[in-house]
Amino acid sequence: MSRYRGSVCRICRRENLKLYFKGDRCYSDKCAFDRRSYPPGQHGQRRGGKISDYGLQLREKQKVKRAYGLSEKQFRLFFERSEQKKGVTGTNLLVMLECRLDNVVYRLGFASSRVQGRQLVKHNHFLINGRKVNIPSYQVKPGDVVEIREKSRSVAAINEAIESMVRRGMPQWLELDKEALKGSVKTLPVRDDITMPIQENQIIEFYSK
Repeated sequence: MSRYRGSVCRICRRENLKLYFKGDRCYSDKCAFDRRSYPPGQHGQRRGGKISDYGLQLREKQKVKRAYGLSEKQFRLFFERSEQKKGVTGTNLLVMLECRLDNVVYRLGFASSRVQGRQLVKHNHFLINGRKVNIPSYQVKPGDVVEIREKSRSVAAINEAIESMVRRGMPQWLELDKEALKGSVKTLPVRDDITMPIQENQIIEFYSK
């Protein structure tokens, strides 16, 4: 699978939204998005004008895809699965993205970003209900317990992320036991739990063409 190796700060500037790829740095005065809140590129400061409907739909799709760190193929697969589920397709899509293990690790405060959460999951640092799971796209379910492996509890990146978790807050659908270094999924998230500004209807229209 191809991997983006450029500056992640350019992605935030392109999508005109802070996506917190760099953890604590994104909260500091060193954040590139705050210092240069215009699109990247030679003509970034001069760009403007009306954007077509297709352009708006594309940007919305790209924003969500990049926020959760997915390739186009992976994101399209999530969309197709969300269509097959009962309920509103857009809400189904966002709920499935939120229930990815790498995102849950980030939401619980065990990682400073989704990118780091994905790496930590792939490196076998977490257990689900006592069993090792190293698949970032694993879908958590109500009642699942996510905990840090005994051997991984001294990993500096994890401990630093836990200490700075206060800035992000804890979603209502998750519960953290900071002392035991474990979290549980109380229920599936609902649309109101997803606070990132997303117009999922634009994504549906993009894929419906």
